[in-house]
Amino acid sequence: MNLDYMLETVDTQLIESQNRPLNAAEIIILRGIWQHKTYNQIAIEAGYSPGYFTNVVAPELFCRLSEVVGEHMTKKNCRVLLESYVTTQTTQQTEPVKQELTENPDPVNQDNSPCYPSGSVPLDSPFYLKRSSLEEQVYREIEKPGALIRIKAPREMGKTSLLLRVIDYANHLDYHTVSLNLEQVDQAILRDSNQFLRWLCANIARQLRRKPMLDEFWDEDLGSKISCTLYFEEYLLESINTPLILALDEVNQILEHPQVAKDFLPLLRSWYEEAKRLPIWQKLRLLVVHSTEIYVPLELNQSPFNVGLPIHLEHFTPEEVQQLAQCYGLDWGDGEEISQLMVMVGGHPALVQLALYHLSRGEITLPQLLESSPIAMGIYRNHLQRHWASLEQQPELAQALDTVVNATEPVALDPILSHKLSSMGLITVSGDRAVVSCDLYRQCFTKIRDSQI
Repeated sequence: MNLDYMLETVDTQLIESQNRPLNAAEIIILRGIWQHKTYNQIAIEAGYSPGYFTNVVAPELFCRLSEVVGEHMTKKNCRVLLESYVTTQTTQQTEPVKQELTENPDPVNQDNSPCYPSGSVPLDSPFYLKRSSLEEQVYREIEKPGALIRIKAPREMGKTSLLLRVIDYANHLDYHTVSLNLEQVDQAILRDSNQFLRWLCANIARQLRRKPMLDEFWDEDLGSKISCTLYFEEYLLESINTPLILALDEVNQILEHPQVAKDFLPLLRSWYEEAKRLPIWQKLRLLVVHSTEIYVPLELNQSPFNVGLPIHLEHFTPEEVQQLAQCYGLDWGDGEEISQLMVMVGGHPALVQLALYHLSRGEITLPQLLESSPIAMGIYRNHLQRHWASLEQQPELAQALDTVVNATEPVALDPILSHKLSSMGLITVSGDRAVVSCDLYRQCFTKIRDSQI
């Protein structure tokens, strides 16, 4: 299918349904997808920040397109869905009967319907639940010279959504911002500290629209960590007049490669310490975002995970779930539905969002959702399968969770096992006692155990 014709058709639909056409950055992304390019390639060739394309433009674009085509869209299925949609639209325009049907649309107003909740929540989404006190704390911190902020939580808790808003706030302050998602790093690079540090420096330079100049600063006699530090100090930081926000998302990817982790993470800490004595390093503000589900032991005096401002994302409260339910158009005034949902998912942000999405579409009632949630084909199947796959690889964790699931009161666990299960979000720990985080996990993992007996 002709790309220009496809863009014209999609643009028309976006104007009609959302009163907003494709912008220049969105068109660049779509053209790049048609040419089978990565976000990095698309952004660099167009002179944009790869992090901006990956974390801001693309999620919002796919959310908008999902509303138009009526299916959840990603970079992987974008071309197939759009070509199918445009073909259908063209056919409808040439058949009077189908055209008549389009003039009498379904009473459900899709313009205001939510996108399928997946990944980070776009900046302008009405379905983002603002955590005012937490966000204000982070905003104040990044204005401090040499700040280091650590945003941590289990997966699907809203870390990247918060990160997007911190970057947006920094942009409004006219700070330089660089956002790197470490999931995009090739595995071969992650296995070699020198290659990774060169990757880091090259990507930061490109996002700042500067020539990489790596060879001018890299000295194998000094080593890669000193070379990287000099590159930051004498090239990157020296060339800017306003603070630089360096946001590193999915740092847990580094943790899966212990040797690189043991070189790079202490390096971050050393830069943070340098800001206490050298003014030039005060320009650098570090945002480190990582899942707590991967644990790699590091020396306490080297790890950056015990300095700076720690931000730990918690589950939604009943009041926050009530607020979010209102955003989805659900009238849960008496609080009974809130209580039932909280028992099932414990206020887990992604699980709450997914439930409210399906309920708001009228696809399922709350009693049906609660009954089907723990089963293999329920709405939480992907979330539960991911946890079960992790537990299968670590039998001692599975056994520890089984102990908690089947206990009638809080139980004591081995501290390391307790820490890991808590980091995965499967249990809640108070003192030295653990309970299962929510009824979803209790029912699901009980069913799985019973099926294996």
